[in-house]
Formats: sequence, C-alpha cells, structure tokens
Amino acid sequence: MPDPRDHRVLIPVDVLEGQTVPATVIDAFASIPVVLLGYREIPDQTGPDQARDQYGDRMRAELAELGTVFEDAGCDVTTRSAFTHDRLKTFERVAVDESCDAVLVLNPAPVLETILVAIRSDVNVEHIARLLETILAGTDLELTLFHVVTDESRRDEGVELLETARSELLAAGIDEDRIDSTVVVGDSPTAAILEAAADHDLLVAGESRPSVRRFVFRDRAERLARRTVDPVLVIRGEYLESDDVDEEIVDGEGDE
Repeated sequence: MPDPRDHRVLIPVDVLEGQTVPATVIDAFASIPVVLLGYREIPDQTGPDQARDQYGDRMRAELAELGTVFEDAGCDVTTRSAFTHDRLKTFERVAVDESCDAVLVLNPAPVLETILVAIRSDVNVEHIARLLETILAGTDLELTLFHVVTDESRRDEGVELLETARSELLAAGIDEDRIDSTVVVGDSPTAAILEAAADHDLLVAGESRPSVRRFVFRDRAERLARRTVDPVLVIRGEYLESDDVDEEIVDGEGDE
C-alpha cells in the first residue's frame, strides 16, 4: 500500500459564498494531505487587493474553521487563499505551487459510494491508479473504469485500454470485486462521460499527453468540471511542472 503522504489533493472552496465540503468527501480524503484553497472569483473591474482588503479577514476566519473540520477527521491540511478573475487558472497555479496530484472541484455529494474513472489513454494510468488506491484504502468505495470510442470498430481497443488500467489498479492493491469496466461508442466523449457520471457519486478525470505542454483544466477536463453535478477529481499528470503554467495569473494568492 502506498504511503498516503506521497499524495496531495487541492480542494478549492468558495467559503465566502457559504460553500462547504460534504462530510462524505472529508471522510473519503481524510487519509491524504489536502490543501484547502479559499477563493472568491471577482469581477474584472475589481482588483484582487481591493477584494482582499474588504473580505480578507472573513476569508481567513471561514477557512480556518473549515481547516479545523479536516483536522478533526485526522487530515493533514494546509490552507491558501485567493481573490481571482479566473478560478480555474488559479486552481492550476496553486496545484503546481503546492505539488498537488489532483484538484477536487466540489459539487454536492450527499452520498459517496461509487466513482466513475474516465480513462482517455494509457499514458497516465499508473499514476492515476496509485492515487485511487490511496483514496479507496479504508473505504467501501467502488469504481467503474470508463472509456469512449468513436466507432464500433475500435471497441476492442477500448476494452484493452481498460484492462490495462484494471491491471494497474489490481497491482496497486485494489480488490478486483470493487472494479467494473465500461466501453461505450459515442460521437461526444464529454457527453457520454457526463451521462455515465449521473449514475455515480464522484467523477475522476485524468489528464494525458505528456509530450506537449498541458494544464490541469483544459479541453475536456474544464467542460466536465463546469457541467457535471458530481464532484470532479482532476488528476494531474506527473509531467506538469511550474514552468508549464501560464504566468498570466491574478495577484493575491498566498498562504494565509
């Protein structure tokens, strides 16, 4: 079993809007160090310093209270805060700064029993498997590996891909009875994933393509994060480094 301390998850929370972290999520991630990012997305005409002067004290108080909830659950927690014009870009920056393996985009999660894992390719499967094994340890969570092919003639390729992912998960120590696999044919992978996610409690999306510069939230990951009603865990590729992150980022991030 991997050491949970080898992983770290960023959990952004709009605490000033009263957003909370469901108890089901806290329980599922209690064994993994987390970075709580208290953020507020502000209008373009409002400066980050102006927002921080106005709301900074309240942000710190709300974030400290939420951090205590995680600590009471036995979680190793760090807090950051940001006032930003682009929340997803800020999530990217802090994820890299804090060496987080994944970013959890919150949505209500009254029940957390099943996970849908959308696999795009075999590039990052081993990394995804290690993090999933850590999350699943000590829980009864079950997962479904999911892949979309654009043509029936490619179904066998999809089945082979998910079998590779399944093998990695088994090698990471996950009980085979907790793993299911589904390959579907569809013109829109995003639509197919969103439809399947409706029958699950948490969506996991892994990034791929290490041969080019990529970010945490681009392409399909951003559309999934914006459109699903489930919490979404976007797993970063191991290749993503600080130099790969767009520096056109709002001021105001920092430890609080």
